Amino acid sequence: MRISVVIPTLNEAAELPATLEKLRAVPGILEIIVADGGSTDDTVAVASSLQCGVIHSARGRGTQLRTGAQAALGEIIVFLHADTWVRSDFEEAIHAALNDPDIVAGGCYKVFREPSVLMRGSRVRCWIRFHLLRRFMGDQAMFVRRETLERIGGVPDVPIMEEFELCRALRSQGKFALAQTVVSTSARRFRARGVIRTYVRMWRVTVQYYFGTPPDQLRRIYEKK
Repeated sequence: MRISVVIPTLNEAAELPATLEKLRAVPGILEIIVADGGSTDDTVAVASSLQCGVIHSARGRGTQLRTGAQAALGEIIVFLHADTWVRSDFEEAIHAALNDPDIVAGGCYKVFREPSVLMRGSRVRCWIRFHLLRRFMGDQAMFVRRETLERIGGVPDVPIMEEFELCRALRSQGKFALAQTVVSTSARRFRARGVIRTYVRMWRVTVQYYFGTPPDQLRRIYEKK
């Protein structure tokens, strides 16, 4: 099964080259699609110069992922953040996870690059989240069978919490897998806003999501400076 990687971007010119370098070291990836939400820096030029397909989309991670997935040709679609790096065993681990026909989607273990003490243990949290909640975070390099994604109508077109909505829709289609590989993601948001403050904001958004707060209001809370 061929793999298409979809990367949503908004002003990611600085992060994109290193992420693409890691992806290029993985054999078997059919294509890399950058779904750009209106960048004002050189993101689109960088993506084009590095032989990525570029799709222009309305802003919003759910919308961008949805638009990118619709253009993908692979039988497996991977959703990857612009600052998340994969390892060379990425393809092998995904194929091993999907070798079971009952598995429809999954994610990877995640660690932060240059984490503070308060950010350690993210790999354990991935395991707990998977086994207790059957859910993955967006920076865990989520992957899904294309036919399954099409069956649920594509990635939910929401401005925030797209991974929650996607996992909820996929649960009815089959089992999830935690692939036996590790991705590393940037700690830049935590450095910029403060670790405790960022975690509190994330927890607040999650709690309010479960209590039915509208997505646009959740995004304002999450993006507040």
